[in-house]
Amino acid sequence: MQHAILSLLILLLVPSSYARSTIDEPYDVRQHLSTVTRYGAVKDIVDNEFVPSNKTDDCTPVHINLVARHGTRAPTKKRMREMDRLATSLQALIANAKERKLSLDNVPAWLLEWTSPWKGKVKGGELIVKGEEELYDLGIRIRGKYPTLLNDDYHPDVYTIKATQVPRASASAVAFSMGLFSERGSLGPGKHRAFAVSTESRASDLLLRFFDTCQSYKNYRENEEPAVEKIKEPIFDEITHALIGRYGLNFTRQDISSLWFLCKQEASLLDITNQACDLFNPTELALLEWTDDLEAFVLKGYGKSVNYRMGLPLLKDVVESMELAIKANEEALPSGSYEKARLRFAHAETVVPFSCLLGLFLQGSEYNLVLKEKPLQLPPMPPKRRTWRGSVVAPFAGNNMLVLYSCPARKSKYFVHVLHNEHPVPLPGCDNSDFCPFEVFKERILEPHMKDDYQAICTVKDVVPEPAYSKFSSLFGWLFSWQGNAKDSDKADL
Repeated sequence: MQHAILSLLILLLVPSSYARSTIDEPYDVRQHLSTVTRYGAVKDIVDNEFVPSNKTDDCTPVHINLVARHGTRAPTKKRMREMDRLATSLQALIANAKERKLSLDNVPAWLLEWTSPWKGKVKGGELIVKGEEELYDLGIRIRGKYPTLLNDDYHPDVYTIKATQVPRASASAVAFSMGLFSERGSLGPGKHRAFAVSTESRASDLLLRFFDTCQSYKNYRENEEPAVEKIKEPIFDEITHALIGRYGLNFTRQDISSLWFLCKQEASLLDITNQACDLFNPTELALLEWTDDLEAFVLKGYGKSVNYRMGLPLLKDVVESMELAIKANEEALPSGSYEKARLRFAHAETVVPFSCLLGLFLQGSEYNLVLKEKPLQLPPMPPKRRTWRGSVVAPFAGNNMLVLYSCPARKSKYFVHVLHNEHPVPLPGCDNSDFCPFEVFKERILEPHMKDDYQAICTVKDVVPEPAYSKFSSLFGWLFSWQGNAKDSDKADL
């Protein structure tokens, strides 16, 4: 009964509210693939209402912390098998339509004989060429932005490079460092040089793979995934119904889920937007994107405090590296004798919690709820605008950079400049400034999360589970609230 009501709400509310929002609004699906979005498509999407500080003119950068996601990668072996099953399902649908002598005039030609681009591959998940280029170019840009800080000869104690043990992350570290240190060595035409990338085993990597060993988080995720799927179901059901009517093929919900995944892979990896993505209209694509963003929000982001609090070891490591840089600067140590950059390469499951610890992508008083470890409202459905978009929060090669500045002429001698995807972003904990006094950063960003250590955060506690009806009740209230406020937005955030 709940499922039927939800389906009816989606059917009634979305198209009528959404129709006017898509008029005259440019739409590039490559910018709307949630966390499967390629970096170049979204890296320059910024909040135009935020005015970055102009406070670095009298200051000098002394240290960089980088937390980056790996670059664009191939689908995993599991996903490639899903694409093989999709091809089999599509062939069966076409055959069934022919047997029933149904018209195939509305079926796109490519779909009639489609086979997976990854058919026959036995390995997956590797960094592809586009991903290598994303990180290589990022390294070159960062070196160009901070030439005085990154001009020392390479030494592993000066430029610390860390990656997870997953090959696409370490390959991303290599690609980035090749750009960062290009023309600094003697190897090959590009005058490259060798450099060290350190990794930890998955079982003990608390800095970059804290999610692997946090039992309370793993329990939460396992318990919450079915509820997230329930929220997504009516949207997939309505889109399934729409595509059946549009193309005359008896698609299942699983077919639509797989076609959406194919759309993301084609658009992001292959620059193909006129096949799987073209099966959906902009309204449907916006809703599919929202389901992915919702999942990332609930299972990786602000949906539960354990999602980001388990990243505390990484935040502590960032602050400790700044303290060491301040000590070296105060002691006037010679260049080349202390660390200038700590560069880390990991996953969306690393970047998203770290962004939440910093308080990014929040609106209004939401930061106060984060400090109280309270869950936030779900990201609003289209056509309402939302701050939380997976394509911006954690695209392939998405990154957070915290640059420590020395400002000797100021009352506060050291500041932290916070950038996301290379652009300054406001810190709610620092009066929405992107340039935060270091002591304020410690007091307002780090210390509120310090009441428990990683072990306490991740130890499973006896908790009475919330009844499922309570979650659905909240969802109904949220949907009706969305309907009442939809008129406040004339355009969709596509």
